[in-house]
Amino acid sequence: QVQLVESGGGSVQAGGSLKLSCVASGRLFNMYRWGWFRQAPGKEREAVAAINWNGDNESYATSVKGRFTISGDNAQNTVTTYLQMNSLKPEDTAVYYCALDMPPFGFNYDYWGQGMQVTVSS
Repeated sequence: QVQLVESGGGSVQAGGSLKLSCVASGRLFNMYRWGWFRQAPGKEREAVAAINWNGDNESYATSVKGRFTISGDNAQNTVTTYLQMNSLKPEDTAVYYCALDMPPFGFNYDYWGQGMQVTVSS
């Protein structure tokens, strides 16, 4: 089993920055794919960013491209992903989730974090 623990959410004024973290532990593979998602009240969940274990296939939603950066690293028994969010806007307000996919890779992610609130005030 794999556990994901998120941290770094909170409140910030427009134009500010936040860095989200997500640590995965448990039965991990050497290959994996990280994703960050968000869901605002009354809206569907949307994909924000994704990256492979080797740094390849880095991708972003159009709405965050140039402002958000996804990255990752690994330690002996854990892997971590970060989402650096700069120039935040009120429309970035949402609950943010990290997600981890391991082989065999599919359309859906295998494991999800608990979610954390990010609130951007104008």
